[in-house]
Amino acid sequence: MSETTQSGLEKALGSKEMLILAFGAMIGWGWIILAGDWINDGGPLGAIVAFLGGAVVVGIVAIIYSELAAAMPLVGGEHVYSLRALGPTGSFVCTWAIVFGYVTVAAFEAVALPSAMAFIVPGFNAIPLWDVAGEPVYATWILVGVFGTLGITYLNYIGIRVAAQFQIIMTVIIALAGLILIGGAVTNGQPSPDSSFGAGTTGIFTVVLMTPFMFVGFDVIPQSAEEADIPARTLGLLIILAVGLAALFYMAVIWGSSRALSGSALVDSSLPAAAAMAELYDSSTAGQLMALAGVAGILTSWNAFIIGGSRALFALSESGMLPEPLSKVHPKHNTPSNAILLVGGLSALAPFFGEQMLTWIVNAGGLGIVVAWFLVVVSFLVLRYREPEMNRPYEVPGGPVVGILGFVATAIFITLYLPGGQSALLWPYEWLIVLGWCVLGLVLYAISGDGSVETADEVVSRTEALDE
Repeated sequence: MSETTQSGLEKALGSKEMLILAFGAMIGWGWIILAGDWINDGGPLGAIVAFLGGAVVVGIVAIIYSELAAAMPLVGGEHVYSLRALGPTGSFVCTWAIVFGYVTVAAFEAVALPSAMAFIVPGFNAIPLWDVAGEPVYATWILVGVFGTLGITYLNYIGIRVAAQFQIIMTVIIALAGLILIGGAVTNGQPSPDSSFGAGTTGIFTVVLMTPFMFVGFDVIPQSAEEADIPARTLGLLIILAVGLAALFYMAVIWGSSRALSGSALVDSSLPAAAAMAELYDSSTAGQLMALAGVAGILTSWNAFIIGGSRALFALSESGMLPEPLSKVHPKHNTPSNAILLVGGLSALAPFFGEQMLTWIVNAGGLGIVVAWFLVVVSFLVLRYREPEMNRPYEVPGGPVVGILGFVATAIFITLYLPGGQSALLWPYEWLIVLGWCVLGLVLYAISGDGSVETADEVVSRTEALDE
């Protein structure tokens, strides 16, 4: 029987489970459908350079997380760091923003699953019910999306250990598919007919803008840190390793796909990575296997973001910032059961709204993620200045310099979402989603508990208790 944490959660995750949890979160469905765009825009080498650059930018944020997670391995991750550095208000903004990002990704996966099935199963789009934003909503999509949500939510509800084992199996499937793609590229592939750098600097920058959100998921490790049965320093190092492995995976997919088909041919395919696999092995069955690996990617990402989102909600509730029922721990399974059900329930609504609506939600959620990253970097700088003697099992070399680089990088990405930015959110749809989430947060904050919230000093006490 595993021991339980301060919060009543099960301390059941080893290094392998934590690493695969984050790696599986990062390599979801996007690489299956976007590999062609990356190669077409940036060229084979340019796209690889873009992902290498993106990995460096995200790696700066990840290494900052590594120090904070090792110093404060408590449930909630961002919530704990920002509470200690910025106080309750800053912490609520930071954590509510990351919850927004996690919920929107989980909602996207509830639609990505039936979308993938539509590519794999002929005639899957059946029984149209209504249109949302010009896109038909099919009964088959709703059934698969809802039942998929029930399955993933149930796995998380009955225990973090079960969810982690499922993550390992699905991630092995993805990794094997990637190795088969690379094997085919080596033995049967040809040098890409595309220019190495595609459209030049413009094309590479276009790909760079996509990369931070292909790496979202490494921050699931800090969210579930309290459930990890590993040394604090190891926890921090796993975050950096997970980002590195994801970068290698993406670059390998780009290289392998570029040796199968041109960028323009890949873009014309509904599933570029699957089309590349089919071309390399001259087999439609091989392409279908790659598509199934993409389904495994959907499930790993979905699973991880339900874990991350539920832990963030649990931490907010435990600190008195959200209604108390969200901090309930299941007496048998030692999971934040109500928080899991809430994230799962929000995911289950997604298939009812069609693909266009989900595009708006995911774009809006991206802003939440970069806002949270920005506030984590600010927290890092504040704690380095205010608490230089804080126990840091893993310490970032050249910490203040790295912190300033992270501050600049995350601030730039926030500006890209603002009016006039390269990824500016659409008015009114996406901005109304953001504003609606903000209003919901304010209402829940106002009605939570008796108005008392956890203080920074209490976070210090909880952290010190771990060291004893």
